[in-house]
Amino acid sequence: MFEGYDDDYKSHDEIEKMPIYQKAYEIMQLGRKIGTLVSKEDVETADEAEGEMLENYAMYIIENSLMIPAKIAGAEGADIYDIRMENASIIRKSAREILTSCTGMQLCGYPDNDYIQLLRGEIEEFRILFAEWVKSFDQFNYHIDRWGLFNPPGISYDDYDPDDDIPFNPDDFFE
Repeated sequence: MFEGYDDDYKSHDEIEKMPIYQKAYEIMQLGRKIGTLVSKEDVETADEAEGEMLENYAMYIIENSLMIPAKIAGAEGADIYDIRMENASIIRKSAREILTSCTGMQLCGYPDNDYIQLLRGEIEEFRILFAEWVKSFDQFNYHIDRWGLFNPPGISYDDYDPDDDIPFNPDDFFE
């Protein structure tokens, strides 16, 4: 269809069928629901500081739950180890921040603890899928991460990269 298109990349439909993506989508829906359930009454019955914090925690849950499926799709689209690991670290951070925000909401007196517990359970199920998904990353399909964070085991940020020896002449592209 497109010149240079690699058939090894997953389509959006294939990504949506992945169990980790489906669980992330469930977390996103639940997170959005919890965020919208924080009512003005909840905020007004709390003292001013707790009410503001409750609103902020709800917003953080929404934002982080939206981030997870997007980063899964980005990792699957890239299919390069260092980019996948970078997205995985953002996913983990988002999931952990959701859990922290759940605790914060409870401390601020959020009345719907059943929803909070449900979201925590979904995150725990997601964590197991996530760990298995990360193990599936191809460590041999990488670019050296010169920042040193997301290199496969045994690869250092200052390792020699044979791709650096490939001659590049920009005039070859702009005739």
